[in-house]
Amino acid sequence: MTSLISTRTPELRRFDTADAEFAAHYAEHGFALLADGLSRAEVDAVNDDALRLCRGDLGEILGGWRDSDDPNSAPPEFASMSDEDVLRSFLCIHYPHKASPAALAALTAPRIVDALVSVIGPNVKAMQSMLFIKSEGKPGQAWHQDEFFIPTRDRSLTAAWIALDDATIENGCLWVLPGSHRRGVIYPSKEQNDPRFDCTGEAYDFPYSDDDAVPVEIPAGTALIFNGYLLHRSLENSGKHGYRRALANHYMSAESLLPWRPPVEGESMATADFRDVLLVAGEDPYAYKGITEVNRPLSRPDKEGGCDRWPSAKGSTEE
Repeated sequence: MTSLISTRTPELRRFDTADAEFAAHYAEHGFALLADGLSRAEVDAVNDDALRLCRGDLGEILGGWRDSDDPNSAPPEFASMSDEDVLRSFLCIHYPHKASPAALAALTAPRIVDALVSVIGPNVKAMQSMLFIKSEGKPGQAWHQDEFFIPTRDRSLTAAWIALDDATIENGCLWVLPGSHRRGVIYPSKEQNDPRFDCTGEAYDFPYSDDDAVPVEIPAGTALIFNGYLLHRSLENSGKHGYRRALANHYMSAESLLPWRPPVEGESMATADFRDVLLVAGEDPYAYKGITEVNRPLSRPDKEGGCDRWPSAKGSTEE
């Protein structure tokens, strides 16, 4: 297969600031790395809150182990489990910023917001956060594009994937296909049964090969800022011990409507706009619509954790 990827392999340079070079790298390759997107203290705070979330100390988490008779309490055995074993019970928690002060602070971290403004524009809103625990043996996610799941009207979807541990090939770092965003094409998705990956579907029929893929090995605190059309994946954590924790937040231009859900009665698709959003920079021209809080923290199972009852089995979520 002939690759459409640039023959120049992008340097995995970590930019100290979101300057013009940062934005140019992002435009060409579909991603750029921001050093110290979160400080060591901020990383530690998110990891501390991750444990509190998993133990249920920050309120209800839907799905996963929340299938007992009492949906507001963790399983009794959690009280006697070590912190490490509690964390290993989870693959991912969606919308942690709804319960965790540290995750909310990370969603609006100034250095990351500056990077977003440099590649999106002055007005930026957030609509999603995901906290990945990914302990040893946990799966990754097959090739996909975030904009397949979160459609914007202006191709402005941008992710900030923040390493909370040093991300390595062994523990399941992200892999990217540099330049795969440039065509502006959303590729089809199919079901997959590869044990390396979780419940979500797999993008296919794109003119790139795995040989073009670049592993993004980065130290904790680094933010990988990448375009919603960029093809990316992660592999399983094949290490003998330890986690590959990461916080994946999604943003877009505030000027864009977000047709993430079907239109309500009497609304056309052209005006559909999901409004569970948080403005992180500038102004929201659709502020008159108000904000509708609909999402709550929920856990994502891996293949052994009940995929049949999780929307991602039909391909509706992403890393």
